[in-house]
Amino acid sequence: MSNLKKVVLAYSGGLDTSIIIPWLKENYGCEVICVAANVGQDAELEGLEERAKKTGASKLYIADIQKEFVEDYVFPTLKAGAVYEGKYLLGTSFARPPIAKRIVEIAKAEGADAICHGCTGKGNDQVRFELAIKAFAPTMPIIAPWRIWDIKSREEEIAYAEAHDIPLKISRETNYSKDMNLWHLSHEGLDLEDPANEPQYNKPGFLEMGVSPEMAPDKPTYITLTFEKGIPVALNGEKMDGVTMIKTLNQIGGSNGIGLADLVENRLVGMKSRGVYETPGGTILYHAHDVLETICLDKETQHYKQQIALKFADLVYNGQWYTPLREALSAFVDKTQETVTGEVKLKLYKGNIINAGVTSPYTLYDEEVATFSEDHVYDQKDAQGFINLFGLPIQVKAMLDEKRGQQ
Repeated sequence: MSNLKKVVLAYSGGLDTSIIIPWLKENYGCEVICVAANVGQDAELEGLEERAKKTGASKLYIADIQKEFVEDYVFPTLKAGAVYEGKYLLGTSFARPPIAKRIVEIAKAEGADAICHGCTGKGNDQVRFELAIKAFAPTMPIIAPWRIWDIKSREEEIAYAEAHDIPLKISRETNYSKDMNLWHLSHEGLDLEDPANEPQYNKPGFLEMGVSPEMAPDKPTYITLTFEKGIPVALNGEKMDGVTMIKTLNQIGGSNGIGLADLVENRLVGMKSRGVYETPGGTILYHAHDVLETICLDKETQHYKQQIALKFADLVYNGQWYTPLREALSAFVDKTQETVTGEVKLKLYKGNIINAGVTSPYTLYDEEVATFSEDHVYDQKDAQGFINLFGLPIQVKAMLDEKRGQQ
């Protein structure tokens, strides 16, 4: 590390990466090239180049990877139905692999000697970034300042920034740790560190992607989503690309108080952490996709896919996107999605998503078979033999238990 001349920094313009620029120059005397990947945090990119250069960077790349992010990472995870620990829709998790991939590409093009990130030694992102870097640049040195510098807290980071005249958009009072992309916004830190505290959803400035259910309109909003092979392609009959689809649903869902999740999750490094997530559009898409699968997948495939989804979520959460197992699971998922085509109508009301109808040309639901009215395709007498065979192990055990009890 002592011979580093050029370092590429994964840069967001937030507190961590802002102070890392002067820290790298002070400790390594190296040129710092910043890379910011646009994954939908558009407002945060304003003035970023000026801020990076003012803080000591020689240049800033802003790589727009929104399309790749949605099509190659978000939608495969959506199709898998992967949810971490029943609540977390993996917004930060699946954004890190494509960001790291693009950073490696730029680092190689620049002839960089190392890649640096601002992830803490307590979090998951250090793993996600570094596993992705290893997948595309296995011998590239990685610098993680949080694991080696003397700074111990975000308060000390702010003090360092103030001492070095680094402009910040936060203060000690608004010092939530946040991560935003087009899929979600996460909130951690401050009062949220105590699980006993209720999130201040109605506090001005806390929620950024929508409103609390209490503040949502008293009138429901109806939407219709069209899917083709598990991928959402149209909203209310209007064709949309993935990026536009998610951003539009964020606006609709956010205004109706959809997609708020408050959970204590198990981090990969072993500790529990409490976070609040805003995922309005993603929550709608997951719900609609699940509804469509109920009529398009047979029981065995649907149930086995639910088991796969748990493992898929763990792989994404743990930063193992670029692995043979994740690729194999995606191949299985793609096969299951060949018939997941149709329309789902939903009613959005004060934080709730209510089913309002589902249709598919590949539906496995046959009203004539399922009806309570008279039908000519199902002989109810057949059920007796089925029950006798299905219940045979239970019956045999009970009979033998009775004999043993009489001896």
